[in-house]
Amino acid sequence: MKVKIRQENKDDFNAVFEVTKLAFGQDNEAKLVDLLRQNNTFIPELSLVAILDNKIVGHILFTKIKIVNNDGSETESLALAPMAVRPEFQHKGIGGQLIKHGLIKARELQYKSVIVLGHEHYYPKFGFVPADKWNIKSPYNVPTNVFMALELITDGLKNKNGLVKYPKEFETV
Repeated sequence: MKVKIRQENKDDFNAVFEVTKLAFGQDNEAKLVDLLRQNNTFIPELSLVAILDNKIVGHILFTKIKIVNNDGSETESLALAPMAVRPEFQHKGIGGQLIKHGLIKARELQYKSVIVLGHEHYYPKFGFVPADKWNIKSPYNVPTNVFMALELITDGLKNKNGLVKYPKEFETV
């Protein structure tokens, strides 16, 4: 199923809230998107919507995060979260199109890596591998196989290690 993907604009906010609420079966993630738009970690070019028949059917958001390295230094990265597709359009490749488009845009914007907390069998299709490959740890108590990273450039995570620090808004989910 081919969709049009473009940058979100303020007229999309209500539709994105609805898509995200429906996709997750609750409004926590939808509220998270609203909160992140107000944070300095928000990157408008990396808040993307998928459109089918002039209707928003999906959304993906990448925001800035930090990896607090073991030596105390910080490295900027991106969090892929959340991604949502209306339930009736799930399992049709729309999420994959959003991810691919978002990763291309993130590379264009010269980001070096992306972190995702997600399904262990889904995200590896896009190149994600467990973040513990680089000794990068989640701040959440989750299995290592669902906390993944992707280098957007060669050696984008070389010599990076430590704990990921998400914006405080993530604590609401």
